[in-house]
Amino acid sequence: MAILDNNKDVLPLSSIAELLSAKVRTLKMYEEKGLFPHHKEQIKKLYSINDVKLITFVHYLASVNKINANGIKCILEILNSYMQEENREVFLTMIEEKMEALSGKDIKDVESM
Repeated sequence: MAILDNNKDVLPLSSIAELLSAKVRTLKMYEEKGLFPHHKEQIKKLYSINDVKLITFVHYLASVNKINANGIKCILEILNSYMQEENREVFLTMIEEKMEALSGKDIKDVESM
């Protein structure tokens, strides 16, 4: 029986886009603006399950709340600097559940921030 490692990088951006009902280009734009977790230089960028929670949060802030890249960076800095790890995980799980409650049809991709 294998134990899942939520920190192992296994998902490409295209799979995450499908999970979020988002366009790959939109997620790449967030990535280019430095809103996603930084990884060592890899030929193919892969993300972990824990990264997906953060990517979901970024997508939620941009697409639902219409927050621009600088605002998201500020929120992420506060989240990472002032929130304990356990509380941060609970918070990101709540956001993930809220995103699930909103259908992909209700969320509009933001092409410019």
